[in-house]
Amino acid sequence: MSADENLKLIKTDDGSHTIFRKDLNETYHSLKGSMGESQHVFIENGLNYLMGENVDNKIGVLEIGMGTGLNVLLTCLNKGERSVDYQTLEPFPLGKDIWTNLNYPEKETAPLFRRIHEGPWEKMFKLDAQFQLSKYRSKLEDWTSDRLVDIIYFDAFAPSKQPEMWSVANLEICLDSLASGGIMVTYCASGQFKRNLRSLNFEIQVLPGALGKKEMVRAIKP
Repeated sequence: MSADENLKLIKTDDGSHTIFRKDLNETYHSLKGSMGESQHVFIENGLNYLMGENVDNKIGVLEIGMGTGLNVLLTCLNKGERSVDYQTLEPFPLGKDIWTNLNYPEKETAPLFRRIHEGPWEKMFKLDAQFQLSKYRSKLEDWTSDRLVDIIYFDAFAPSKQPEMWSVANLEICLDSLASGGIMVTYCASGQFKRNLRSLNFEIQVLPGALGKKEMVRAIKP
């Protein structure tokens, strides 16, 4: 099966697209709403929380799983006056025939969404004057960087589909990538995941999940 044949574009309940990956029998986002889930988990309980706690003008972001580019787009649109240094990992980037058909961008944000996907890999480039983006075709277990970040968007496939992504070893890489007091947010709140976080001395905040889901997690580096 080719990469394109493995992926199918579908609409979620809020009208925004997600992608169904056939080999994992899993979607990139909640079927109740891609836009709503990303806004709740990564923007409202991640970026906005951080900006309320952190008075620094510059914010460092690391995203685990760029996928459709939705979190990049939403972060750029919600950063306010802050400057953002955004690093994102995606070992399997989407083809142009997929991302050009996603319905996330409005007419005025379509050029921005195109720059997200058409920008170079493995090097930093500017999305706008206050937002620099670095995309890497890397798995988390192979990741190293000398740029500590303030927030991690952990947006990997669910532990039931890719348990290795949520291992203590991978979460330790996240811990080492965060500045002191930095946060990690994710839609997942499984018991094993929370135990793994506690084993690394993360402070765990269990919050209401998105779109009717019971829980999500915000973890804070001591």
